[in-house]
Amino acid sequence: MIMNIPATMKAAIMTEPRTIVTTELPVPEPGEHEALIKVMAVGVCGSDVHYYEHGRIGSAIVQYPMILGHECAGEVIAVGPGVTRVKAGDRVAIEPQTTCGRCSACKSGKYNLCPEVEFFATPPIDGAFAQYVKAREDLLFPIPDTLSYEEAALVEPFSVGIHAANRTNLKPGSSVAIMGMGPVGLLAVAAAKAYGASRIYVTDLEPVRLEAARKLGATHAINVRDQDAVETIKALNGRSGVDVAWETAGNPLALQSALLSLKRGGKLAVVGLPVQAEVPLNIHFISDHEVDIYGVFRYTDTYAAGIEILASGICDIRSLITDRYSLGQTQEAMERALNNKSESLKVVVYPHEQ
Repeated sequence: MIMNIPATMKAAIMTEPRTIVTTELPVPEPGEHEALIKVMAVGVCGSDVHYYEHGRIGSAIVQYPMILGHECAGEVIAVGPGVTRVKAGDRVAIEPQTTCGRCSACKSGKYNLCPEVEFFATPPIDGAFAQYVKAREDLLFPIPDTLSYEEAALVEPFSVGIHAANRTNLKPGSSVAIMGMGPVGLLAVAAAKAYGASRIYVTDLEPVRLEAARKLGATHAINVRDQDAVETIKALNGRSGVDVAWETAGNPLALQSALLSLKRGGKLAVVGLPVQAEVPLNIHFISDHEVDIYGVFRYTDTYAAGIEILASGICDIRSLITDRYSLGQTQEAMERALNNKSESLKVVVYPHEQ
């Protein structure tokens, strides 16, 4: 299959905090074992919004100009020398992390911890708010025709939930509490359902997000504006704590509630990152309950499973996509994600739509 490849492309470039402009750039040329992808859909992630608003996340500081966006899917339009896994015309989800493959983390299967990782839209690496990107062939995963590009883009945040389930050894029949129903938390609900959790308790402040969580499989939705999360979960769970708790909001109070909602011997996953590096936790509770605590940093080897699960139709993830923008409207998309948490769930940018 022969594709027409233009010499230049449009890209949405952040030039300073809260300023994104659309400009023309050369189309990347795929190297050995790389492919060129026509980007069809890019989800706006919380990290994109944080870089957009503050110009940094912890020690990762934006080097302007920079292209944001890492939740992406598209069509292969060209391949470089030595490529055998994909061909022009393939519809693919793009795993946005390139690792060295040589270090002890990579060799042990924990490539998300590779010290040399290059992750889309993490300084100094540009992201996918552009019409074309190149990626290594082993990071491209074919998607079935039944899965839209925008759904395929959501495999990236869905992978975080899969990784949390794997880390905490979530089993069929388990009870799980998920604190924070932003996009990652909502997709974590989908992951918990896919893993067979029988009781899924979720908390948030926004009714629209709690209702979305119910549609994805949450059995109980708790608005923490008017209910105590820990007491409500225990009351609903036969006065017992849950087997597993995931904190996905990056909120210190939510993390404390997630911990205290656990039964003895329970497992806590820290998924969300708070602004501050240090958060007080009840050490007596951790010790007395022999709680296992797991950090969750991105994911490893989740894309194939994520695509299969989402393509199965177990959850209606299309319902999460509430806002759609063209590439030229990327700044408006970022502002929407930043300022409309009471109504918007997932904001998606379509680089080839006008």
